[in-house]
Amino acid sequence: MPKIRRVAILDDYQQVAHQYADWSTLPGSPELTVFTHPLGGPAEVIAALEPYDVVVAMRERTAFPAEVLGKLPNLRLLVTTGPVNASIDLAEARRRGITVSGTRPAGLTPTAELTWGLIHALARSLPAEDGNLRDGAWQRTVGRDLYGARLGVIGLGGVGSRVAKVGLAFGMDVVAWSAHLDPEHATSLGVTPVSKRELLETSDVVTLHVRLSARTAGLIGRDELARMRPDALLINTSRAPVVDEEALLAALTAGTLGGAALDVHSAEPLPADSPWRGAPRTVLTPHLGYVTADTYDAFYRDALDDIRAYAAGEPIRELTP
Repeated sequence: MPKIRRVAILDDYQQVAHQYADWSTLPGSPELTVFTHPLGGPAEVIAALEPYDVVVAMRERTAFPAEVLGKLPNLRLLVTTGPVNASIDLAEARRRGITVSGTRPAGLTPTAELTWGLIHALARSLPAEDGNLRDGAWQRTVGRDLYGARLGVIGLGGVGSRVAKVGLAFGMDVVAWSAHLDPEHATSLGVTPVSKRELLETSDVVTLHVRLSARTAGLIGRDELARMRPDALLINTSRAPVVDEEALLAALTAGTLGGAALDVHSAEPLPADSPWRGAPRTVLTPHLGYVTADTYDAFYRDALDDIRAYAAGEPIRELTP
């Protein structure tokens, strides 16, 4: 059975890894290091992780492409929270004999809940009004009604379906599109399947819930943004590359789009000099979709179980190319 010597837990921004799992129960009492800040680019990741034979990654916060995996000669087990991770080169890991294990899926409901928090924050200017009130002002904005408005859901999977149901509860006209949308599934939810063009041209709020892939990268670009209503709101709790950020920033600056709420960003953490920090009519959050107590509890407990199973010679929840 493999002996575990050094374990690294990455990107524990809130410093809660020890709160959600008892790492003292790791077999063989290996050396444990918790990294609470981003490691940086590939060179910094390699330098920091070269000694470790087990690494626990939090979602896609740290990438493991072939160039990184190839320079981690001691790595034998890479655990990712969640059942999939687009930032890990699984084929390269297999070639190098690195086992990759995941955890149970978690975070679907929290992401849907955050989506609605962002919709309300944007439609009612909540961050601005909070700041206005603290500065001594009173009622500086006029909010938008959601009842009777059209909600366009792009991607009607686990998160999108949950978002759609809430939209219906608010009395919204909910429509949906995706490349492989099941019309029967949509209608069973009370959602109207439409074309991508109709969704973009007629929706008051457009919300994105698709997995990042070669097919969905750039799904909302300059042309799609131009089709949207000038007062429409765009919500992205999916992945940043699904939207052409440069085109979106240009549309917001030009006033051709009503607003955007973004939980995901092309560079995370968001750089201090990012133009998004000063973008008009936006609500920005630091990738909070899955960051809840229940999700972290599942992620960290499962990660610990993955390590135990590997040490026992019986890896579980293996991810394959």
